[in-house]
Amino acid sequence: MEDRNGALQEPLLQSQLDSSIHQTHTFTFTNGDTRSVSRRDETISCTPEWILGEVRKQVFIAGPMVCVALLQYLLIVISVMFVGHLGELELASASIATSSAGVTGTSLIIGMAAALETLCGQAYGAKQYHMLGIYMQRAIFVLYLVCIPIAVVWWNMDSVLVFLGQDPQISELAGVYARYLIPTIFAVATLQPLVKFLQTQSLVLSMALFSAATLILHIPLCWLLIFKLGIGYRGAAIAGSLSNWLNVIFVASYVKYSATCKGTWTSFSREAFNDLPAFIKLAIPSAIMICLEYWSFQGLVLLSGLLPNPQLETSTLSICLTCTALLYMIPFGIGAAVSTRVGNELGAGRPQAAKGAAVIAVSIGVSEGLVMATILYFGRNLWGKAFTQEQEVIEYVARSIPLLAIMHIMDATQGVLSGVARGCGWQAFGAAANLGAYYVVGLPAAVVLAFVYDLKGRGLWVGLILGVTTAALTLLFMACATNWQQQAEEALLRVYSSATATLPIEANHAQKDEIPALRLFEDGDCEDRS
Repeated sequence: MEDRNGALQEPLLQSQLDSSIHQTHTFTFTNGDTRSVSRRDETISCTPEWILGEVRKQVFIAGPMVCVALLQYLLIVISVMFVGHLGELELASASIATSSAGVTGTSLIIGMAAALETLCGQAYGAKQYHMLGIYMQRAIFVLYLVCIPIAVVWWNMDSVLVFLGQDPQISELAGVYARYLIPTIFAVATLQPLVKFLQTQSLVLSMALFSAATLILHIPLCWLLIFKLGIGYRGAAIAGSLSNWLNVIFVASYVKYSATCKGTWTSFSREAFNDLPAFIKLAIPSAIMICLEYWSFQGLVLLSGLLPNPQLETSTLSICLTCTALLYMIPFGIGAAVSTRVGNELGAGRPQAAKGAAVIAVSIGVSEGLVMATILYFGRNLWGKAFTQEQEVIEYVARSIPLLAIMHIMDATQGVLSGVARGCGWQAFGAAANLGAYYVVGLPAAVVLAFVYDLKGRGLWVGLILGVTTAALTLLFMACATNWQQQAEEALLRVYSSATATLPIEANHAQKDEIPALRLFEDGDCEDRS
């Protein structure tokens, strides 16, 4: 199993012995050693009890994850709101700095960290609990390295914005704001692996509480720095950095001292610096998958500025995109839940349970999309009034809401299927799907409809709907066509080819009663038939 230096070699052969009850997978490494993994060959009985049990598990994860995403998003919103009371120039500068930081750094870090949903999720399902801490440390190390060039870009943000044709005065203030945001990117690079570490163990309620506590403290902190101490708009960026690091301290302390993490967090390990290429190989397509989607929405804002009456078009699009971002928190939470469930089940060698979890999650996502789309449509005359008193903008938003409702249905489906992709480790396929969907279909269609057929802002929305629909259908086809048995095999190979993995019997004997998955639920929620 190990060479003379204690490290496993790459597997040369994977064989499988079938029996009516168990399947034994034997991995043969280049040094001649073998590792056998035995799992139960099961089928799922889709009884109402099993379906209800799976729904409860996913809701248990999704609910707090929606809160975590929303509360972290509100940190940014509140900072910009405080700056808005200082003047238009400060508001414009903070807004463009925040948007640029998201495009050039934050989205990249969040995307790379999403690789842990595959690695930690499958390792936890395989009961390789100690590997979760190693994966998390490895991710933080790699993300810190990525943060260095991002920090250089942020330090020179004013020059970048001037080069891109932005107003020099706004660019100068935005550059100052971005420099004070630099500590934030390192906080995000620490927080996101911690979040994935806990999420894949279904320990999500604590994160929601910590995020809420951070937001509560962030509000008076902004007031103190901006107004009381007279730091001005810089104080909002400083407050954002301090609040993000405060959240890191909360979550890291929980991981360090909570009994629920005793088996998954052991200590700092040198193993975190090994096998870096394996993490990077998964992290890069994961980042591309998420960034391509995020950048396409930002591209829509830029295109709106080229339309006739750009002030009306951009204002309307900004309001609609804000609504979309808020609504997307729900499918994001469902996607996080199904990513955890699918990863755990594949790591445990239970492909039918993983497939069942995916089917239920997509059903929940589509249902949520239909419900929220209905609410959007019947409240179409109210949404604009929540953001502005300009009657022209309110009426234009009302005309755009039906398209936004259709958009959310497809966005909800695509968001949940993206979670399935992360749980399975399909990040490379997801990146290719998003590239084709948004940059071959979506954005070109938006340009043609908006400018050639003169549909203006509604043409941009129709193009984006086509892009999201293409992405959703591509991922749906992949989920329907996939061989879930093979996905389980690949998950086992991913987990047990690691030099730090232990045999299941050893792991169970040492830790079987320490870290129960989803303590709130009985193991019998799924009926297995041999």
